[in-house]
Amino acid sequence: MNKKKSFNNDDAVVELGVGKNMVSSIRFWMKAFNLLTPADELTDFAHRLLSDNGYDPYMEDEGTLWLLHYQLVKKGFASTYSIVFNELRREKIEFTKDNFISYIKRKSEIEKSFPFNLKTLSEDFSVLTKMYLRSDTQSKDREDSFSGLLTELSLLKCFQKKIEIEKKTEVIDIYSIENSERTEIPDEIILYAILDNENFDLSLSLNTIEQNYNSVGTIFAINKPGLQTKIENLTAKFPNIVFNDQAGVKEIQFKKETDSLFNLR
Repeated sequence: MNKKKSFNNDDAVVELGVGKNMVSSIRFWMKAFNLLTPADELTDFAHRLLSDNGYDPYMEDEGTLWLLHYQLVKKGFASTYSIVFNELRREKIEFTKDNFISYIKRKSEIEKSFPFNLKTLSEDFSVLTKMYLRSDTQSKDREDSFSGLLTELSLLKCFQKKIEIEKKTEVIDIYSIENSERTEIPDEIILYAILDNENFDLSLSLNTIEQNYNSVGTIFAINKPGLQTKIENLTAKFPNIVFNDQAGVKEIQFKKETDSLFNLR
């Protein structure tokens, strides 16, 4: 995986076999998925996941897609994904492209340092839908239909609705990210996300894990029953993890500090 070369090298285009713009795109997305540092070095996460002795060097395990989704939202390098999962869907269970753009416009008015560019936002939202939304109905070509890296996760849903605009009927796309039990997510991925927290404490409430910004429940769109089941599974697998329910306060407790990447070794 690591040839110790830089995206800034003159031969990057030749090495990767793609054009200059694509080199820049690959570099951007590697940073967005926390595979590359700002200094263009491979991250610890990249080594643990994709090195020859890593967790999944050929990206064959669906768990890898959940990890990449987690990094995409948590890292916030491509801010659209963090905003949609952490903020927009809290405000609107169902949302449109226009809802997204309007939300960012309001956000930019409050946070003066937050940029607003209509064309860029429109393009960003289109990329997000292509990333997550399976478009089988749009093409019979399997390669085209599965072009989005994270479509297999089935996180984003879309349906069409007819609305009246100035006495004309138009069909618009409605999107949603619904919380569910997410039984398909490996328990260890949930544990990784719980531990991957700069404010990690040996005792964490279930509400915190479920509802906080960039929390497990928020990023993975997993509901409380599903999250509790995952934690109960983890306590059965790892003796250092305990799940307590005292006086109605549910907490996950760790008997000792644990490396968040331990299960990627």
